[in-house]
Amino acid sequence: MAALDYRRRTGRGQYIEISQYEAGIHFLTPVIMDWFVHGRQPNRAGNRCRGVAPYGVYRCCGHERWCAIAVFTEGEWRSLCGVIEKPILAEDPRFATGLARVENCEQLDGLIEEWTSNRSDEEVMSLMQEAGVAAGAVLNGRDLGENVHLNARGFYKELVHPEIGHHRYLLPPFRLSKTPGEPRMAAPCLGQHNEYVCKRILGMNDEEFIRLLNEGIFD
Repeated sequence: MAALDYRRRTGRGQYIEISQYEAGIHFLTPVIMDWFVHGRQPNRAGNRCRGVAPYGVYRCCGHERWCAIAVFTEGEWRSLCGVIEKPILAEDPRFATGLARVENCEQLDGLIEEWTSNRSDEEVMSLMQEAGVAAGAVLNGRDLGENVHLNARGFYKELVHPEIGHHRYLLPPFRLSKTPGEPRMAAPCLGQHNEYVCKRILGMNDEEFIRLLNEGIFD
């Protein structure tokens, strides 16, 4: 953006060198700092989060239905205990503090999953959110396709593909008031627009295009 602004103001472009690896490594800053400061090598944690419990994805009623739940504060922990109808857990020495919950996270996860496994992922999510606990149902492809919010927002647009027929395409997640962009045509088949690109964009005449076609250049 800075380079584009520079070009707009001066009329001169800039050469931009960027490493994909270096551009993404800042997401690992906490891990790198932990290594430099404490010498700790991080290990895979699955769905858990270091220093936080309960934090994970819990099995719900139905085939492969899950709900993610995350508790960060003592208030959220007490709210969760109320939702799962076990307020006594808030006073249990095994779970009375954040550190204790982390140390006994396997037992805690088992108690929570006893409750979630008898309810749908949507019910678990709704009850937790109403109580102020961060939770979200884990959606599969069909769930996303039928999602009320996404469809109400017009996130999908159906177009006709020459080979697979009617197909739904994803629109940009942002909405621009002046230039609302959306796909105008289905994804092309291999080589579908060769003639258009060669003649309309590259300026080839018919003879040159046919010669390249016969020589198998586009194969």
